[in-house]
Amino acid sequence: MKIIKNFIIEGKHQKPIVTDVFYKENHQPKKVIVFCHGYKGFKDWGAWNLMAKAFAKAGFFFVKFNFSHNGGTAKNPIDFPDLEAFGNNNYTKELDDLESVLDWFSSEEKFNNEVDLNHISLIGHSRGGGIVLLKSNEDKRIKKVITLAGVSDYKSRFPKETALKEWKEKGVYFVKNGRTHQEMPHFYQFYTDFEKNEHRLNIQKATQNLQIPNLIIHGDQDTSVLVNEAEKLHRWNPKSAFTIIKNANHVFNVSHPWEQENMSKELDEVTQICILFLN
Repeated sequence: MKIIKNFIIEGKHQKPIVTDVFYKENHQPKKVIVFCHGYKGFKDWGAWNLMAKAFAKAGFFFVKFNFSHNGGTAKNPIDFPDLEAFGNNNYTKELDDLESVLDWFSSEEKFNNEVDLNHISLIGHSRGGGIVLLKSNEDKRIKKVITLAGVSDYKSRFPKETALKEWKEKGVYFVKNGRTHQEMPHFYQFYTDFEKNEHRLNIQKATQNLQIPNLIIHGDQDTSVLVNEAEKLHRWNPKSAFTIIKNANHVFNVSHPWEQENMSKELDEVTQICILFLN
């Protein structure tokens, strides 16, 4: 298996997009999967590398990357050494980053014989689930889309009136990262960018407009993104496939760091369901 780790793609926002590729180098065009991590996430979190290997083993060309402003750097793509970048992240930057990744492997000469550009699918976890639904609705290159514990709405996640006013006055609010104990900043630009692009960032509208196969996977023990969000996505696109994973939490019973040789039973089940759907 060919694994290229921490390759730098130049995006549109002056920060590197650190990218990994997993595939069997056999000069046969393969279906492409691009994976998008979620909020406070990164491409090497938990068992994502094991998942990537499983997809490559099943014959896919698998791409995963860090959003340019996720808080990681080219030197340290794990965790959040660049909190300034994290605070300046927003949804439109993430859509731009995903587009840069799509453009990159579509034009990269060394992948000419390895990628089948007629079969590009997106998988997004949590907040990344919203990103892949939005991108699939606006980019004709995407042929299938999967959400894993995906969100159904971005607007409801912003602070409400009083807190919003306070955020505007201070210019920043902080969220504690329970694992790293960092105070993660969110600069007010995050909200103004959403307001300016609210029509484009409407997950409901994007999901209702989808013209491609869509798979929704959610754990029944998810306390971070409740299963009713998955039910909404399915209701908005009744043609979608919908699977609930029994006894699975928001990250399908994986944690970070993940020292085990195999994925959790639940994440393995997710991967197998995805492979069936994508084939």
